[in-house]
Amino acid sequence: MKATSSGSSATTLRAGLALVLGLLLELSAIGSARADIATPEQKRACTPDVYRLCAGEIPNVRAITACLRRQKASLSEACRAVFEQ
Repeated sequence: MKATSSGSSATTLRAGLALVLGLLLELSAIGSARADIATPEQKRACTPDVYRLCAGEIPNVRAITACLRRQKASLSEACRAVFEQ
């Protein structure tokens, strides 16, 4: 029996989402020495920007965070606000 490509795509998408959520846990630590858990609002604000601007950095959380910082001018207003907190 062959595995369907849609099942494989769904698994890949879930894995990518899990990695992005890991990144978003670190977003609230920007500018501080300790890692706080990102709020649901922060996750919603930045997840689309991660996929749009930094998808090539997934699964490296530090690289994604650095990418978002480099792309600050291109971030959505909501995600930019997360970084300015």
